[in-house]
Amino acid sequence: MALSYRSLGIDTSYEHVIYMHAECHVCHSEGFAAQTRLEVRANGRSLIATLSIINGDLLRQDQVGLSLAAEHSLGLQTGDAVYVTHVPVLASEGLLRAKIFGQRLDRPAMQAIIADAVSGHLSELHLSAFVTACAGDRLDIDEIVALTEAMVAVGERLDWPYDVVVDKHCVGGLPGNRTTPIVVAIATACGLVMPKTSSRAITSPAGTADTMEVLTNVDLDIAAMRRVVSQTGGCLAWGGAMLLSPADDILIRVERPLDLDSDGQLIASILSKKIAAGSNRLLIDLPVGPSAKVRSVEAAERLAARLVTVGKVLGLPVHPVITDGMQPVGRGIGPALEARDVLQVLRNEPQAPADLRERAILLAGRLLEIGGRTTDGRRLAREVLTDGRAWRQFQVICEAQGGLREVPAPVLVHVVTAEQCGHVAGIDNRTLARIAKLAGAPRSAVAGLDMHVHVGERVEVGQPLFSIHAQAPGELRYAQAFLATQVLPIRLEER
Repeated sequence: MALSYRSLGIDTSYEHVIYMHAECHVCHSEGFAAQTRLEVRANGRSLIATLSIINGDLLRQDQVGLSLAAEHSLGLQTGDAVYVTHVPVLASEGLLRAKIFGQRLDRPAMQAIIADAVSGHLSELHLSAFVTACAGDRLDIDEIVALTEAMVAVGERLDWPYDVVVDKHCVGGLPGNRTTPIVVAIATACGLVMPKTSSRAITSPAGTADTMEVLTNVDLDIAAMRRVVSQTGGCLAWGGAMLLSPADDILIRVERPLDLDSDGQLIASILSKKIAAGSNRLLIDLPVGPSAKVRSVEAAERLAARLVTVGKVLGLPVHPVITDGMQPVGRGIGPALEARDVLQVLRNEPQAPADLRERAILLAGRLLEIGGRTTDGRRLAREVLTDGRAWRQFQVICEAQGGLREVPAPVLVHVVTAEQCGHVAGIDNRTLARIAKLAGAPRSAVAGLDMHVHVGERVEVGQPLFSIHAQAPGELRYAQAFLATQVLPIRLEER
């Protein structure tokens, strides 16, 4: 029997929720209870939603409501007819339980789980269980290959009319390490094709897509991406707007609040996106440090070997580069602050952070060698950046994507100063990232941290160590309150 739709205007982010009255005749006849997973059909479309029961007069007994995400997916308006039934038993639920109890998942099993995840048949609870069951090195090489293949299979896949299509990715965990926009500008200025798709932040204060969104439009569809790459040789786009490995963005939504980013899922996330985007040569940046995502050289070498192995099985040559992850790169941590650093490097401004410049030159140089442009990549990359070709190319790419914007100014700033003198002996990346997120990053583009010192520098009493930027007073107080409970993330020692 049909129920009449009523728009409630309830935002549950991406989660599909259905609302029915406690005395609804369909609830009684079908035995629906709160948290039941239901199939909802309307306007020739369908989706799976979790039931919430309404007691009161928000809905009549013959009405049904949906969260905004579900409403938009079905194209519903108040008064439309909606049909609700039980969800068929899913084989993927049994496969998920098997993984929880330690069983391996083969290709058909991974394909079933990922297909149901993308179709919306699995709830956030199911996906959280899947992410957790796969964390902590619980995926072997064959399972990682199977997961990667499944993630590629459920989305679009680009094919480019070029012999060499390069890409670069950082495994993350190092605040401010925003080399990608600079690398893309250098590589494409030298004639390489680099259709760069990037993710938004998972556990960090900013992803490349968050930073680039400060400067230009990153929500490109596939047609727009092809146009930009055809015109300029590259792009800097958000991968989530294109259905390239859409399962990755679904899993990232679950990983973010759990603060999980395990090796197996990290490898599948990276390689599925790159394969789907049509890359055929991939450079991976692996920063190593005690408070980076990768803590030791041994762990980096193990992760690098697995990336190379899985890439080889799937036909994508992977070239890992292990880099220094002892401290943040550049000065800014957060979308707008990192965008400022990128522009300063590209414009060759005197105050540009030297460490960000040198790391970008290192990675761009290696990519130029991998792409067959030169045997001395670092020299060529430095020339292209210094003589302005990279800056001009970056402007061309941004104009093709909708225009280049200037960086917005901070709203609220709190300066954290040294209470003792000494040399900077260590910097805690994770605590700094946490402070930046509590201040509002990346949701608020202007939020984050501005670093004033680096490891090895001499600091005097009262000297600024870093500044907290926020858009809202409450978020600034939240970050300050957290900092007050922590050991200062800038460790000072007398020599």
